[in-house]
Amino acid sequence: MKGNKVTAQSKKQHCYDYPRPAVTVDILLFRRGRAGRLEVLLIERGREPFRNHWAFPGGFVDRDESLEDAAARELKEETEIEGIRFHQLGAFGDPGRDPRGHTVSIAYTALLNGDYEPVAADDACSAAWHAISNLPGLAFDHEKILRIAVERTFGKNAARRIKIKSQ
Repeated sequence: MKGNKVTAQSKKQHCYDYPRPAVTVDILLFRRGRAGRLEVLLIERGREPFRNHWAFPGGFVDRDESLEDAAARELKEETEIEGIRFHQLGAFGDPGRDPRGHTVSIAYTALLNGDYEPVAADDACSAAWHAISNLPGLAFDHEKILRIAVERTFGKNAARRIKIKSQ
């Protein structure tokens, strides 16, 4: 009887009975565009949820992958931009932020010097720089994340200039 109990326990996939949220990364790349205006890189999502809506490059963290490696991989997969040094902004995990289920996202930021032109790839239909003063509607809770990132990186005055069209 003990042998059966040990065998049943060893087949258990996880060591806890509690449900776990999924972990994702989001990458907020900023640059100074024409006339010094602040721009953020967005991708147009090619898949549900939020298909054809704009979002930050990002995605799910793979098993045994560091958060930083996941951010670099997702950025490369969706925009073909690589070699960026990120700074961790914070974690965002409000229930309901992702209709697929409870998802916690770790957001990373970088201010780029130079001309990085994104090329949409993987599950991104398109990728483009957008002035924060004229943004399309954003997927998930990306408006909230953007406001926090801009305020912390560039100050409250910059955050006040964010204009997002309703979806």
